[in-house]
Amino acid sequence: MERRHFLAVPAALAALAFASGCSSGDDEAKSSSPSNPSASASSDGAREAVVAYVNALNSRSADGLIEVGGVKDEKWSRHEAEQILADKGGRGWKIKDVQVEHDMGPDTGSARLMAEDKAGKAMRDTFTVTREKGAWHLVVFTQQPAESGKESASTDKPSS
Repeated sequence: MERRHFLAVPAALAALAFASGCSSGDDEAKSSSPSNPSASASSDGAREAVVAYVNALNSRSADGLIEVGGVKDEKWSRHEAEQILADKGGRGWKIKDVQVEHDMGPDTGSARLMAEDKAGKAMRDTFTVTREKGAWHLVVFTQQPAESGKESASTDKPSS
């Protein structure tokens, strides 16, 4: 099963994500995997974030998930990290492949992870990857509260 994880992002970035459904052939050159040693340095940083995510799962580290997720260490993020760890943590995941594409610009893209646990169960996951202040993060936290004083974007129709 493949899931995409989203974080509350500004409407412009969300619109960009939906508008960028098509990718060019250049994305292949920007992909990072064991079979593509010529991947760019920015892809390597995004790939390292995916590796850090798998390491956090394997060690059942809420701190590691919060760090790789690039979110504040708060009650909501701890709770969500514990949910992620309850679902996927401590299984001895081994990475089979990571593909990184900068399909939304040099600081935002997607990462596809294929891994297998020690029992042979496969995991496939797709993440949005973002670079902030030089550090790459995976968008794995979906329950981040809206900033104080700001309304979150909604796709629901307003009620009459």
